[in-house]
Amino acid sequence: MSKAGGGPGSAPGPTAAAAASAVQKQKSLLQKADADVSSLVDNFSSLINIARINDPPVRNSQEAFQMEMRAARMVHSADSLLKLVSELKRTAIFSGLASLNENVDRRIEVLGQQAEGTERMLERIGQEAAASLKELEADYYSSVVRSPSYD
Repeated sequence: MSKAGGGPGSAPGPTAAAAASAVQKQKSLLQKADADVSSLVDNFSSLINIARINDPPVRNSQEAFQMEMRAARMVHSADSLLKLVSELKRTAIFSGLASLNENVDRRIEVLGQQAEGTERMLERIGQEAAASLKELEADYYSSVVRSPSYD
C-alpha cells in the first residue's frame, strides 16, 4: 500500500500529476467563472442601455426583443454560475473526504509499523530478561554463599 509522498514523517501531498490536474481544473473553473460574470455584466449593461422608451413602435418592439434576448443570456450565465458553485461544493466535499481517507490510511500504516516494532522490541527484551534470569539463577544456585535461611 505505497502512497505518494509516503514514508513516516513526510508531509502528505499529492503526486505531481494530481497537482498538475488540480491546477488545470482550477484555471478552467476560474476562466469559466470570469466568463460567466463578464457575460452577466455585459448583458445587464446592454439591458440598461436598451431600456429607453422611444416613440416609433417598431423600434420599441426591436428593443423589447433585444431586452428579452439579453435577459435570457443573463439567466443562462447565472445558471452556469450556480452549476459552477455546485461543482465546487461537490469537489470540495469529495476531495476533502478522499484526502481525509488517504491521511487515515497513511496513519494506520504508520501506527501498524510502530506496533510491529514495539512487539519486536518487547519480544527481544523478554528474551534478554529470560536469559539474564537463567544466568542469575545458575549463579545463585551454584554459589557457596547463599542467603541465610530463617528456619
